[in-house]
Amino acid sequence: MTINQIILITRNSYQSFPFHLVSASPWPISVSFSLLSLMLGAIMYMHGFNYGDFLLDLGFYLTLGAMVLWFRDVISEGTYNGDHTKEVQRGFVIGFLLFIISEIFAFLSVFWAFFHSSLSASIAIGGVWPPAGITPLDPYSIPMLNTFLLVSSGGFITYGHHALMQGKRKDALWGVIITIILAIIFTGLQYYEYSGCSFTMADSIYGSLFFASTGLHGIHVVIGTLLLLVGFYRIINYHVTDTHHQGLEAAIIYWHFVDVVWIFLFSTVYCWSSV
Repeated sequence: MTINQIILITRNSYQSFPFHLVSASPWPISVSFSLLSLMLGAIMYMHGFNYGDFLLDLGFYLTLGAMVLWFRDVISEGTYNGDHTKEVQRGFVIGFLLFIISEIFAFLSVFWAFFHSSLSASIAIGGVWPPAGITPLDPYSIPMLNTFLLVSSGGFITYGHHALMQGKRKDALWGVIITIILAIIFTGLQYYEYSGCSFTMADSIYGSLFFASTGLHGIHVVIGTLLLLVGFYRIINYHVTDTHHQGLEAAIIYWHFVDVVWIFLFSTVYCWSSV
């Protein structure tokens, strides 16, 4: 009998329901105010206000710190306190699926704007797509390499997932760490591509859509990488097993979502725009 099972039996001896009553936590309100600071700082920075960069940095670090501490508490609840019963885990699954649906609609709005602008190009941009004066990036250089990296990372993380379910902990660690390395390389290449880009976000609707779509995806890649790093840390410390690894599984599903979105971005924003 594992320690989690012992804790769960002990708790069930005085709790007649399978749900977790969360104790008072400072992290939800902390994240709310941190995100407010982050948003206001971003707006002030983009419009050239004084101290906008300071407020932006402050909001970012406060958000990061609050999220780390919040995740720590959630991990402790499930790993050491035995609070994540089957009913609680079911609630996590439903909540995560709703989160993925919200992410789908976020990207859907960007693709909607792209198709609206490209299928019926306005006279204001020359009646052509890409707009007159815009030289699109070559899709068969860095974008193609990044596509290969992300698709490969999806295969490695799937390998690690199946290895974990089969009790092969060492193979699971290799699958996750290779995925993280590929993700970091992808992010570095994306930054290099941005640095050498011949247009900016202010260059017509094309520039706005290009950086909005690829930038939004890049943020998701960074978040997915952090989630996988947490999963890697938890595998090393024996927090997850072949039957109890919901947090890591959620991170893997999130990563597959990032992969699929990139394939659509590569096909439309890069390949279609370069034809």
